[in-house]
Amino acid sequence: MGTKSREVIFGGRLRFWTARVESTREEARAAIKKAHRALAEEWSVRMEGFGGPAQPSPTIAQCISGGLGWLEVECMRCKTRGSLPLQHIRRPQDTPVWKLEASLRCRSCATRRYRPPVRLVKLTQAREVNPYPWDRPGNER
Repeated sequence: MGTKSREVIFGGRLRFWTARVESTREEARAAIKKAHRALAEEWSVRMEGFGGPAQPSPTIAQCISGGLGWLEVECMRCKTRGSLPLQHIRRPQDTPVWKLEASLRCRSCATRRYRPPVRLVKLTQAREVNPYPWDRPGNER
């Protein structure tokens, strides 16, 4: 005749707790995204409003997770602005955004021997200005 299986005895409880754990995970992911967005927006406001300090800054992955996937930069020489997509920058995702400043250079006013540096302006959700006049990290020639 046999006895009831474990699925029959504990199945309802198992399904309940599995569903509850999944909903808790989704809430945690949403909270993490919200925290990443707040961190990236705070850094962006600090950079745009006061011009720095750039440290500490969020990582590339935190910016992308928070929904701010574009970095706006400005040439120190010609004052041209450009937007760079963070997801296409060839650096590890755990690189802080401020470390990108040293490797970014302006293409529009560059000479054969000198490429002027850029300064970080802000993080944005969508591209606000043209992306073409900037060398991206990893494109050194």
